[in-house]
Amino acid sequence: MTYSDDISILRRQGRCTDMRLYVNIDHVATVRQARMTDEPDPVRAAVLAELGGADGLTVHLREDRRHIQDRDVDLLMDTARTPINLELTAAEEMVALACAWCPRQATLVPEKREEITTEGGLALDTETQRRPVGDATRRLQDGGVHTSLFIDPDQDTIRISADLGAAAVELHTGEYANTEGAERAAQLTRLSDAAAFARSVGLAVHAGHGLTYENVAPVAAIDELEELNIGHSIISRAVLVGMERAVREMSEILRRARRS
Repeated sequence: MTYSDDISILRRQGRCTDMRLYVNIDHVATVRQARMTDEPDPVRAAVLAELGGADGLTVHLREDRRHIQDRDVDLLMDTARTPINLELTAAEEMVALACAWCPRQATLVPEKREEITTEGGLALDTETQRRPVGDATRRLQDGGVHTSLFIDPDQDTIRISADLGAAAVELHTGEYANTEGAERAAQLTRLSDAAAFARSVGLAVHAGHGLTYENVAPVAAIDELEELNIGHSIISRAVLVGMERAVREMSEILRRARRS
């Protein structure tokens, strides 16, 4: 079954509209790893996210294994009822694991050991930077994995992503999320223009990073965007109201934004 088949099934079940919500469950694993114990279990959290209406699940398997572990991905691949989006760096070890797991979707992202969370999109300015990303993209695509590149909303980077063979780009929304007023409006326009350009060159368009219940609606209303990846805000809300309700509330915001 292909990625497109999965999406078609979700649409028939009424679980997937113009805008897909992928819930990132990394932060559940972060709490677990803080005590190096077996709870909270991100795989159980994934089940509740699906019950709350998530269209897919996102996990970032980092090279340093700071939160999600290989066993988590193993279990998710066996139990998830919605597509898995596996985030990973283009390092050989990580790409080999992704090819073995063969998730429905993979997103190549940059990694720095010292960062708390991903700080920006992939740098693709030089041949040295592009080569490993292009090689990883080809290996994943050849293995039947719908492959996206996590990039800043920049036309040159979008054009390079298409040239490297990516099926999609995920636009980094951090600069939008971290600004206010006129600067935020400018960043929203930048995202909208980038999404339109990415669609025009044949790429599927996703977005994520720093999106919350308070700031997500204008981004969700961008016509060309078809998928948002949201983690920290949903998991934070889930601590107070439960995972199912937290996901339902976010899903409803996305639906209202698309209707408007």
